[in-house]
Amino acid sequence: MQNVTLNNGVEMPILGFGVFQIPAEETEQAVTDALAAGYRLLDTAASYGNEESVGRAIKNSGIPREELFVTTKLYVQDAPAEQNTKRAFETSLNKLGLDYLDLYLMHQPYGDVYGQWRAMQDLNRAGQAKAIGVANFYPDRLLDLIFNNEITPAVNQIETHPFFQRADYQTLMREHGVQIQSWGGFAEGKNDLFTNALLSEIGEKHGKSVAQVVLRWLTQRDVIAIPKSVRADRMAENLDIFDFELTDDQMASIATLDTGNSLFFDHHDPEMVTWLSKRRLDS
Repeated sequence: MQNVTLNNGVEMPILGFGVFQIPAEETEQAVTDALAAGYRLLDTAASYGNEESVGRAIKNSGIPREELFVTTKLYVQDAPAEQNTKRAFETSLNKLGLDYLDLYLMHQPYGDVYGQWRAMQDLNRAGQAKAIGVANFYPDRLLDLIFNNEITPAVNQIETHPFFQRADYQTLMREHGVQIQSWGGFAEGKNDLFTNALLSEIGEKHGKSVAQVVLRWLTQRDVIAIPKSVRADRMAENLDIFDFELTDDQMASIATLDTGNSLFFDHHDPEMVTWLSKRRLDS
């Protein structure tokens, strides 16, 4: 497995397994199959409601803890955010059955962001979270956080796929030492991604599926990807992307698919800000 080195020296696999939208009752088996296939990066979140299932799969796998890279995410916290963030962290850690996290992400750029980040910095300094980062932060919010805090986020997990490629933003993040990570790498099949003529043609030339082409395109751009599947055969297929390389012309042709717009939601949209900010978790 290819790794990337985060801004604090932590090594993170460039390809992992995500459990977003996998029901809790199916998650343990899915993670068990993913670990058996060879995944070592697992990505969950408090808001997914399946941390306990992920934890059971980890415990039952018998894989040494140091061989795994586990990410979960903090949901929006009310004031006092520093106290509430640390409580939420302990809740997630207990559900996962772990002594520490490899990466703890702030899931949304809302709430008392600075209070949340101060608490996350404390968790990082204490070694409870080996690396800390954010998700869904647009450039203005990310730079504001960087300029006004001691620790720069190691990762920003954002919507990134062939139809919303984020190339300019990736360059900006790289300049500030922030690693880009993709969510929604397959765009959840929107815009007929899996039957796209260009991606299909490239796949045929390499003897690979469209999904493999997309994952190779992401990782070849140094974007961390976390594809989700509940099928063991698809999990194995998604891992099988390191035996071929896209040409410069193929990379350039995929760049033409970029629309520059989200296919899901805009974090600047007042209705979305309202919905995400008012949503709270029972923890």
